[in-house]
Amino acid sequence: MQSYIAPLRLRLDGDALVSNWRWLSAMSGGAACGAAIKANGYGLGSVEVMRRLMQAGCRDFFVSNWGEAAAVEPLLEDGVSLSVLHGVRAEDMTQALASRARPVLSTPVQIARWRAAGGGDCDVMVDTGMNRLGLDWRGDVAATVEGLEIVTLMSHLASADEDTPLNATQLERFAALREQMSLRRYSLANSAGICLGSGYHFDLTRPGLALYGGIPSPVAAPHLCAVVQPQVQVLQRRRLLEGDSIGYNATFTAQRDHEVAVLNLGYADGYLRGFSGRGAVIVDGESLPVLGRVSMDLLAVDVSTKPDLAEGDWLDIAYDLGMASAASGLSQYELLTGLGARYDRHWD
Repeated sequence: MQSYIAPLRLRLDGDALVSNWRWLSAMSGGAACGAAIKANGYGLGSVEVMRRLMQAGCRDFFVSNWGEAAAVEPLLEDGVSLSVLHGVRAEDMTQALASRARPVLSTPVQIARWRAAGGGDCDVMVDTGMNRLGLDWRGDVAATVEGLEIVTLMSHLASADEDTPLNATQLERFAALREQMSLRRYSLANSAGICLGSGYHFDLTRPGLALYGGIPSPVAAPHLCAVVQPQVQVLQRRRLLEGDSIGYNATFTAQRDHEVAVLNLGYADGYLRGFSGRGAVIVDGESLPVLGRVSMDLLAVDVSTKPDLAEGDWLDIAYDLGMASAASGLSQYELLTGLGARYDRHWD
């Protein structure tokens, strides 16, 4: 039986993914360069991302929770590590104790739970100013983690993509912890943090967004390649007459006759309503605008200049992450991680 072919797909460039990691690795200097593959590899597919980056030489991977860890743990081999950033709940303990992945412990309760269970290697997160996950840098961190088999002490930069004094403040706090504690590895920098310079790199960097073609800093812009190209099939071609409106709430009314293509794409697929009247598809280098409101499963574009486009044809969605972010009001992270399960994913 022929497998189902979805009416929308992602063309994924494996060479671009590897090229981005290699540039980030080179920028990391003497530090190892890992990869955040949480949120299903930022929407691309965590298993395929991890497989390609392992082949390129990446040895440290990061997911959010133990469900994500289970999806990629079968790929682990000697010398490759997997860390679970959200630590370990009581509900996770059976899996975590049997797993080759390490929890990133971030609260005294998690630490006590792991210690009482005789858990082995772990990582520890310290909050140095983001006030999200992590032990408070102002506390006695060394005493709190005493006796743990810590592989990596890490923190997370809150505003590395901005020129703000908080970056230097967090660096100073984390460097002080390194002076107080003798551990195997220290890690602070995300994608944008790598671009802040060698002082932020420590022993291990943890890029995410930049791996997938997102631009975390102007420093990175000339060096990173797009990895994701959404494509969508034409469901119907129709004629919109002058004075006709289209879509919910009739937000667009034709001022002239239009040839319109209705496409199998909507906000249920991560193409959110912020693209209404702002998004576009690209055909032969020409940008064809979205008309009216994006709905759950459908949108319409003006194809008046493309008389040969027909039902069943495939079109490229304009998805340069920087420009799409500016057009839609969505962050580059949202644009990637919002790409849903209804896309077929094709790696080149």
